[in-house]
Amino acid sequence: MKIPTTLKHKPVVVAEDYENIDGRSSGNSDAKGLSLGLAQWNDRGKVDISAKVWRYTGEKWSRQSEELPLHRIIDLAILICSARRYFMEDAYRYPKLYEGIKPHIERIGLQGDAMTVKICTDNEKIDEDIKLFFDTLSRDDELISERLHLLADMLREMGYGRRPLERD
Repeated sequence: MKIPTTLKHKPVVVAEDYENIDGRSSGNSDAKGLSLGLAQWNDRGKVDISAKVWRYTGEKWSRQSEELPLHRIIDLAILICSARRYFMEDAYRYPKLYEGIKPHIERIGLQGDAMTVKICTDNEKIDEDIKLFFDTLSRDDELISERLHLLADMLREMGYGRRPLERD
């Protein structure tokens, strides 16, 4: 399906037919394409690039289509990696999959500050939800691993070699 080019987000690089590879929704997804382009929130003289997930209801392009700045997408990838590493290496040590008094996972330095990654103990159903999260992460391991391996290979090819990360 062709991504629209007449809306506020102006696609420059596209991946159409995304519904064929959209994880567990593959073949039956409303996410029809991905694009990198000029952000819809651009003001005169200030241009940003964004990525967009294009959703189609079967009748029209959905308002639930998401547009994100590129750095936020990379930040989400960092958060995914941090969570995945935690559940692979540390969570099993705790009966509830986290330490209740110290839900901190790690701090990741970014631009003079840090992203604090932790278990959301403000969630009143965290004990149930963390088990569901862990089970789903385990079930989807093959999907996630394939994409992370590809991303790691591409980053190495682009010269982003391994650099030790500081972990708390």
